Amino acid sequence: MTLEEAQRRVDDWIHTYGVRYFSELTNMAILTEEVGEVARIISRKYGDQSFKPSDENKDLADELADVLWVVMCLANQTGVNLTDALEANFRKKTCRDKDRHLNNEKLTENQQTV
Repeated sequence: MTLEEAQRRVDDWIHTYGVRYFSELTNMAILTEEVGEVARIISRKYGDQSFKPSDENKDLADELADVLWVVMCLANQTGVNLTDALEANFRKKTCRDKDRHLNNEKLTENQQTV
């Protein structure tokens, strides 16, 4: 699925099942909540905090998808084409940072692979 298709599917879902979009301000608050849920999982799985019983069944993939969903809602509401925006963002980062990270000793000291 492309970003454009995903945005269209979110819009179709909202108009079919969601009645209408929440306000942009409400969606911004929801986005903050969803990012907090991602942070909670990351801090427990990769950080120093331990899982609470209520956190143990949380799914990182599902929470990241929730973040994407709300980002797409906000993009749809504000007329942002995420495909175009991401392409422009790649160009910006490539121009601005083409040598920055390659010359960063902090990154080459502890080579990590993804």
